[in-house]
Amino acid sequence: MQDLTVTLVQTKLYWENVQANLNELEEKLWTVHQKTDLIILPEMFNTGFSMDAQRLAEPMNLTTTKWMKQMAAQKKAVICGSFIVKEKENYFNRLLWVEPNGTIHHYDKRHLFRMAGEHKHFAAGSKKIVVSLKGWNICPLVCYDLRFPVWSRNTNNGYDLLLYVANWPAARQSAWNTLLPARAVENLCYTIGVNRCGEDGKGIAYQGDSSVHDYLGNNLLHMGNEESISTVSLNREKLMRYRQKFPAHEDADGFEIIG
Repeated sequence: MQDLTVTLVQTKLYWENVQANLNELEEKLWTVHQKTDLIILPEMFNTGFSMDAQRLAEPMNLTTTKWMKQMAAQKKAVICGSFIVKEKENYFNRLLWVEPNGTIHHYDKRHLFRMAGEHKHFAAGSKKIVVSLKGWNICPLVCYDLRFPVWSRNTNNGYDLLLYVANWPAARQSAWNTLLPARAVENLCYTIGVNRCGEDGKGIAYQGDSSVHDYLGNNLLHMGNEESISTVSLNREKLMRYRQKFPAHEDADGFEIIG
């Protein structure tokens, strides 16, 4: 059972400026000299949380996708984060999971943040994904998904790590800091949240507070509210021993998601 090394990138973002964000993030990633397996970027890391989907969307395999593939290959690590993707007539807040060999998996944000009108500009995703890395099963989700425990439920211990990429405003940071460890405890898994910091083009402040929690909800890493990059190692053997000692998953309620 191999440990998993994960790097969290908590950063300010240039408002609706794809090239500026990609250039800045590339410089930041080149400061990561420690070997890592997975690099996590925030939600909409190339634009900030914008509803101008029609102007900012890219098709798959254009600028941002190519940049992610290039960085994954150069860093020899998986890179994930979300940005605005156009597919046929729909726009998605799409998380890409890009492997060093160029393989791509994606997840479309299921729960669209109606208080910002996201549901008026984007189509909702319809299914979760679980990806594998070094023997770990990992479930990547996006921001507002954090508020909906049924969607993230770890049925039969199907994943070992639950992660959220986010643009979570400072005004609701108490919910962020409460729900991340809650998801870890209820799902018997490690949980990671990567949030941006700074202020966006609409004057909305973001606290950061990117963090890593173990299966007991213990805080393994907390990044505060400044720009920073942190790397943490996760131990799967300890997780498996705990699941054997405390098999709460065997008493979980069965359910089916409809719609």
